[in-house]
Amino acid sequence: MKKLLLLSLVVCSASALFAQDSTATATGKKKKKDWSKVSLANRANDHFMIQIGYLGWATSDNTINSKGIPRTFNFYFMLDFPFKTDPRYSVGLGAGLATDNMYFKNTTIDIAGLNNSTLLFKDASNAEHFKKLKLMTTYLEAPVELRFSSSPETPNKSWKFALGGKFGFLTSASVKGKTLLNATGGTIANYTEKQKSKRFFNGSRLSATARISYGVFGIYGAYQITSLLKDGSGPSINPFQIGISISGL
Repeated sequence: MKKLLLLSLVVCSASALFAQDSTATATGKKKKKDWSKVSLANRANDHFMIQIGYLGWATSDNTINSKGIPRTFNFYFMLDFPFKTDPRYSVGLGAGLATDNMYFKNTTIDIAGLNNSTLLFKDASNAEHFKKLKLMTTYLEAPVELRFSSSPETPNKSWKFALGGKFGFLTSASVKGKTLLNATGGTIANYTEKQKSKRFFNGSRLSATARISYGVFGIYGAYQITSLLKDGSGPSINPFQIGISISGL
C-alpha cells in the first residue's frame, strides 16, 4: 500500500511539473501554449494495455506459506477521451481480463469447503501435501483512469501518468496441486488435482491503480481495496500488484 501511495505522489508531482508548459516568443518572453489548438489526428490512444506483474498479499494471517514468484497478467481494451480545453489530460475507460496466480509450499487448501466452513491455508509440513500448489483467480474488469501526457501529439515520445481504479467480477477460482508427497517429502503419486469453487471468494473487487510510462513501456501498481475472501470465510487478504505495463495502438 505504501508503494502505491508513493507512486501516486510521484504521478501528481510530475503532472503538475509538466502542466507548466510554455513557449518562447520572438522577444524572449515566455508564452503559454494554447493546448486547445493541438492536433491529435496522428495520436495513438493506447487502445491496448498489457500488464505483467508481481502479486502480493497484504493479510492478517502471517502463517500463510507462499513461495516462488506469484504473478498476475492483465489485458485490457481501452478508449481514450481527451479534454477539449487541454488534450494533455484525458479519461480512459476500458474492459478486459485479469488473472492472478499465488503459489504455496507445504500447504493444503480445501477450496470447495468439503471439510471446513471457512477457507483454511493449513500447514502440511508433517502431513501429505502437493509438491506444487497454486491458487488461481480470474476476473472480468473495467478500468477507469485519469490520464496526463506531457506531449499528446507524439505519445511514443511522451511521459504518461495515470491514476484510477478498476472494478472486477470474479469468473473463476481454483486450486491446482501437482505430485503428491508424504510427510517426509517422498513421492506418493505423480498426478495433478484441481478443485474449482467460488464459495469463499467475493464475487467482485475494487482496486486503486497508478501508472507511469514513457512511450509504450512503463510501470504500474494496484491495490485491492476489497478483501479477496467474503467476511467470515477466512483471513483478511488484500492483494496488490507491481509490474510492467505495455500500452499503445
